[in-house]
Amino acid sequence: VQLQASGGGLVQAGDSLRLSCAASGRTFSRYDMGWFRQAPGKEREFVAGISWSGGSTYYADSVKDRFTISRDNAKNTVYLQMNSLKPDDTAVYYCAARPAVAGTGYAYWGQGTQVTVSS
Repeated sequence: VQLQASGGGLVQAGDSLRLSCAASGRTFSRYDMGWFRQAPGKEREFVAGISWSGGSTYYADSVKDRFTISRDNAKNTVYLQMNSLKPDDTAVYYCAARPAVAGTGYAYWGQGTQVTVSS
């Protein structure tokens, strides 16, 4: 599956952004999806995940209650709504996919979209 992330940009602290990740190539609804981010000088970290059906979602503690992950299987797209953005949220954001089978890891990655939050 090929993934294309978009929606990043430069915003001020407290603003909102919505990232999108469009998938193509295989049956989107067979994949769990996730968002990760990597800040300069830091390792890539998990941000949010959503099951293939959308019935289960997961968040890093640092974004819980501010970010919302969702998906539209009819549009082959997963979203990350980011509210109350902080400078610490500045990073390159990546979407990823993994087959909806227990024990599998994220095997497919998008190219990343830059999010910069100014104070």
